[in-house]
Amino acid sequence: MTLSLLDLALITLAALLAGAVNALAGGGTLITFPMLTAVGVPAVAANITNTVALCPGYFGGTLAQAKDLAGQRARLLLLVPLGILGGLVGGWLLTHTGEKIFRMLVPWLIFMASGLLAAQDPLRRWLIKHAEARGHDGIQESWAAAPVFFAAIYGGYFGAGLGVIMLATLSLTLDDTLVRLNAVKQMLAFVINVASATYFLFSGQVVWPAALVMAIGALAGGVFGGRLAGRIRPATLRYAVVAIGVVVGAVYLVR
Repeated sequence: MTLSLLDLALITLAALLAGAVNALAGGGTLITFPMLTAVGVPAVAANITNTVALCPGYFGGTLAQAKDLAGQRARLLLLVPLGILGGLVGGWLLTHTGEKIFRMLVPWLIFMASGLLAAQDPLRRWLIKHAEARGHDGIQESWAAAPVFFAAIYGGYFGAGLGVIMLATLSLTLDDTLVRLNAVKQMLAFVINVASATYFLFSGQVVWPAALVMAIGALAGGVFGGRLAGRIRPATLRYAVVAIGVVVGAVYLVR
């Protein structure tokens, strides 16, 4: 499809904001996806384009936490292939979902992602308390396999809120510190995104002009957001994004 210079400028601005939001609080997809559909990109193509464009951001986040992956090779050998497979399955499901059906699902997916983002801090506190109370009780690593696989399918299909879902899944099924599990979560989010994005490259539905300006905008926004860290309360920004998500979801629901 053809996008005007104004469309590309609006998409770049949205990606810039999303990159900064992701660096500070998370939830940038709730900004970029609605903007893509607002300029006329069909919902399925918008989600596909969004996934492809945000790959560099996931890579940067994974590198930033690479040191916390030390000593987790066996765990990664189990979970990373499941993440890749789940991402591919989610991507396949998206490309085989009709535009009309996906548009019907979009508001509920956005509401769910907004709810997960709003619950992130309480959920994190609960997970820490749960981990402290549980102690070492012989939990098997394989218990995480099925939940991670289904979370990966969601990540390949839509993706917003995946980080919250994955961290909760890992914390409830694996016995480790939240810092180390957060690093695993970041790695899984990266491979899920790359797997689905790779599949989407051959779908013929990537809007490349939008994807390119979004990748640049998200990268610049991430750098800008990193510099703002400490000046803006992440919780305040997170709830602002949640409010945007609720309004956007309501608009999609009415439409």
